[in-house]
Amino acid sequence: MMGAIAGDIVGSVHEFAGVKTKDFKLLGPRNDFTDDTIMTAAVADALLTGEEMGRKLKEWGRRYPARGYGGMFATWLHNENAEPYGSYGNGSAMRVSPAAWLAESEAECAALAQASAMPTHNHPEGIKGAEATAWAIWRARTGAPPEAMREEITRRYGYDLSRSCDEIRPDYAFNENCQGTCPQAFTAALEAASFEDALRLAVSLGGDADTLAAIAGSIAEARFGIPKSLYEEIFEYLDKPLREVVTRFYDKLDKRGIPCSLP
Repeated sequence: MMGAIAGDIVGSVHEFAGVKTKDFKLLGPRNDFTDDTIMTAAVADALLTGEEMGRKLKEWGRRYPARGYGGMFATWLHNENAEPYGSYGNGSAMRVSPAAWLAESEAECAALAQASAMPTHNHPEGIKGAEATAWAIWRARTGAPPEAMREEITRRYGYDLSRSCDEIRPDYAFNENCQGTCPQAFTAALEAASFEDALRLAVSLGGDADTLAAIAGSIAEARFGIPKSLYEEIFEYLDKPLREVVTRFYDKLDKRGIPCSLP
């Protein structure tokens, strides 16, 4: 969960900047959490409490207006009776990470990922983006090597992971759908040598920086953990409600005996 939040906050100042380098200041006073963090918290809260996913997404979204929500999502957010709108945007992938940690089996991981996407992102590509991201986190948690994960993601989900970040970077542009974000974020997470490196690689691609880094960060957390100093620095960017749900989430993992990145 904090992997996604860290990626969001690190990428927040680069979203429309078209950064094409790993050499940038990781955090500063202009960095902040966006809709990626808020919706990740909403998914975690829904899964921890057992409350209805769509209601929690709306509750958290309305608590934090003007945090970078897409136009269709913003309309859905403020319409009490709105139905899923067939989105295949990358929002389903950036918010799914709590499902991969709270699931107790691979099958449950897929089911929870689908449940997290369905209130809004019920297009097959939206669901696939959430499921693929959750599966990658699940497999990274179990110690699967990056090359095996790369091959399995391609076989299962049809994402082309054959290019390196250096090959992707020159002609990659801003993209907000799962098809144009998940493969690139997965590549950054699987190519990285450390958690921080995954965030830097994702931002350096020059696309939807906060969401690329949120997805890559969620997988990199499972691969590497989060350095204590960076975890604590990211935690300081959060307000009281966000800190509270993050703490509840990692307390739950701790009670289950699941190794995680909580200092």
